[in-house]
Amino acid sequence: MSERFDTLFSGMSEENALNLIISDPSQLDNPGVKYLAASRLGACTSQQSLDRLIEVASKESDDLYERITRRKALEALGRRKQKTALPVLIEALTDQDEPTVVNAVDSIARIGASLTETQQQQLLTALNGPDNQKRAVIQAFTRLNLPDSNDVIAELRGDLNPLVAGAAHAHALRLTNRDESLGPLLSQLQDTNPGRRRAAVIDLGDAQHLAALEALTRCPVSMPLRAKSAFLITKAQSEGNREDINKTHSDALLETLLRDDPRTLALANPSPIPSEAEAIRAGLQHRDEARQYEAAKALCEMPATERLALIDDLEENQGSDYGVHYLLASCVGLLELHERSDLVRGALQETGPQYSKSRIAAAWSCLRLRLDDQKPLIAELATDHPWEPLKWSCTQVLEKMN
Repeated sequence: MSERFDTLFSGMSEENALNLIISDPSQLDNPGVKYLAASRLGACTSQQSLDRLIEVASKESDDLYERITRRKALEALGRRKQKTALPVLIEALTDQDEPTVVNAVDSIARIGASLTETQQQQLLTALNGPDNQKRAVIQAFTRLNLPDSNDVIAELRGDLNPLVAGAAHAHALRLTNRDESLGPLLSQLQDTNPGRRRAAVIDLGDAQHLAALEALTRCPVSMPLRAKSAFLITKAQSEGNREDINKTHSDALLETLLRDDPRTLALANPSPIPSEAEAIRAGLQHRDEARQYEAAKALCEMPATERLALIDDLEENQGSDYGVHYLLASCVGLLELHERSDLVRGALQETGPQYSKSRIAAAWSCLRLRLDDQKPLIAELATDHPWEPLKWSCTQVLEKMN
């Protein structure tokens, strides 16, 4: 479970979680609290909670709830980032349950500790599994900067599954600067399949290749996912002390990405959404972000009077949808709709983790609408917020406001 949603179990004490995670699921009214307890312990810091997670992560079971709890415990160990958890994570690599192996692999990568040659070989053996598992293993090798000594990963650059091949291309880019692997990933950013586009965004973040930054600003994938990869790229390039890095240009690209104007994205859909209310409503709630952005673009192109009425209707009836909420906060600023500035103020003040991206949109909208009364809150977010894209956005907005 992502740290952004730790509030979901904030009412569960550590002591309660320690007991629930080892309780017999048949004795619980809601056995699902066991894996919620595992997530709770992942947010703890005590040695007792770490030992309990390791204990649970080491136990195999035929019971569904116990298996899911084990998966969650393996995932939670990645959050704890303690090297002492590596033995149980390595051991889990031989499990026949794919999600168990994937969670173990992800946690090994997240801990980021050096692996012995034996452990590397054990990790590489986990490539012998389903495609999702293969992808996770390749990603771990990339994120841990582990070489492909036997060219096993290199061979997978030709895999028929683009998610497997893409991860292998990212490994080649990051560890061997194999520039010819950049093209397939950039092409995949415009795939008609949204899952493949998202995978390419992640792979480019893993590859940490500066040439991908501009393409990420135009890709119709959710802004937070693109921002995560973009910040990984710029951070890696900065830490590498590259002399060819133009920080001004990189910052400009980050700003373009975070402003996220749907009118500048590469939306190559053969059937664009018309600027009609019903079509826009449906598009904003589509599962494919490309359709959401197309709907936002159509909203921007509506006649002014119809647009204001639709924004009011969307805010009232669909404003609880996180995606709609974000795009409305963005469009009001992009269109400089001063008469709807209260929508922007409200979005900036949202503290729920699911609204963090709306706060980014609101910050940039405050700049365009000159909402100087929001400077104190923007300054607070620029100083104290833990999410780098929001913190960076507010810092830039504040500087431009001043």
